[in-house]
Amino acid sequence: MAPGAWATASTGFWFRLARWSQSSGRETSRFYRSFYRAATGAARGRRIAIKGYVARKGNRWYAVIYEGTDPITGRERRSWRPAGCDRADAGRLATRLVSERNGANDEARSLSFGAFLTSRWLPGKRIVLAASTYNGYRHNVEGHIVPALGRIGLRRLRPHHLEAFYDGLLHPRDGRAALAPKTVYETHLVIRGALGDAVRRGLVSRNVALVAHAPRLRSIPRVEGCSWTAEELRAFLRAAAGHRFFAAVWVGAFTGLRRGELLGLRWDDFDEKAATISINRGLIAIDYEVHETRGKTPNARRCIDLDPTTVGVLTAWRDWQHAEQRAAGIETAGWMFTDGRGEPIHPHAISQAFERIARRAGVSVIRLHDLRHTHGTLLISAGVPLKVVSERLGHATPSFTIETYQHVQPGMQAQAARVFEQVVALGALPDGQRSEKSEKTRENRREEDGLKPVEAQADQPPAWDFFVAGTGFEPVTSGL
Repeated sequence: MAPGAWATASTGFWFRLARWSQSSGRETSRFYRSFYRAATGAARGRRIAIKGYVARKGNRWYAVIYEGTDPITGRERRSWRPAGCDRADAGRLATRLVSERNGANDEARSLSFGAFLTSRWLPGKRIVLAASTYNGYRHNVEGHIVPALGRIGLRRLRPHHLEAFYDGLLHPRDGRAALAPKTVYETHLVIRGALGDAVRRGLVSRNVALVAHAPRLRSIPRVEGCSWTAEELRAFLRAAAGHRFFAAVWVGAFTGLRRGELLGLRWDDFDEKAATISINRGLIAIDYEVHETRGKTPNARRCIDLDPTTVGVLTAWRDWQHAEQRAAGIETAGWMFTDGRGEPIHPHAISQAFERIARRAGVSVIRLHDLRHTHGTLLISAGVPLKVVSERLGHATPSFTIETYQHVQPGMQAQAARVFEQVVALGALPDGQRSEKSEKTRENRREEDGLKPVEAQADQPPAWDFFVAGTGFEPVTSGL
């Protein structure tokens, strides 16, 4: 049968079926009416394109999209998209989905994934993102995503394209260095967010990044920050004495400020009488250009108390800085830490100087940001409440503080074991099982740890109802 004759016969069939449904007054007329309209339109255009219709199940309407036949089973595949309780909404949804699949939107059909990222998605993100975050997105798109996936059409992008792309980043075969799983996961988040915007704009019907396999966040090893002991920090500060950045690294060590927060301080933020500094801004480097920000987190704007020694270091540095600027004829700009030209210290410059001083001091070389880890770790190991440390560091919750900055230092576990022994275990031993030498050793350790001696509790029963039988402890089983 010729295609035109088949279309005419098919149109007549759906027409008669619709007329029968209307005459019988059944609800099935609403179901088949979309078939009739699609068939008649196809006959007029001399091609059959029945790829979508609306259907009702219960009180809800659905847009049903024809997706071809299964290559394995040969059965027809249809996807049901919920559209609410209004048939008109279901019709509009079906029309939009069918038009996308049939290529009615020629602009979106010819748009490549790379062109969408660089000309539409990134310019929109620049409005809502911070400068540093946008710069990271741009480097990720231009350095990794566009070279590998940029030429693929936006509507032709499939999950296997993304999976092959991720595998190439993790296991490159062209001699390039492999990327860390965390970097690949961040790249996946960029792609997923971009395709999500494309779905909301109606350029594609689904987000293929939600289906593609990518490195999981739980499987990525957590990189713990390094920290110094109190002895190493003292050795570093002695080596930094006399350096132009001495006051800056001192304040960073004694306050736990981020690098940007430290360099963004102004003298107006320093209250000498109250011994506090207020964190109101930060300085970051983007492509070596310094930008001012309002802080990394909502809790970044805070007030920090200072110790008397730090106040003395700041006042001495302020007097020296003002004298230097007057002698050089430099107009004071109000920045707390400046270079020889009176400009704020560049973030890269202080990081490089910090590493040089650490090598000269003979201590382990860590990042400048790890000075912040050191501040939090030493405070927590000294018994400072987590809530206080969290507020001092500008974290959102104390749980993040303890997960990030409580690195167990040598000796903390042993001290905890001795404290538990003194609190519980000694009271459970009968007098005949206690060793005078061990008790003296325990008392000496408690004095070294700064704990109070354990008072004799002869009249009180032991903490547990235990008895010693032969070679050790055995629980009392009577009455169980």
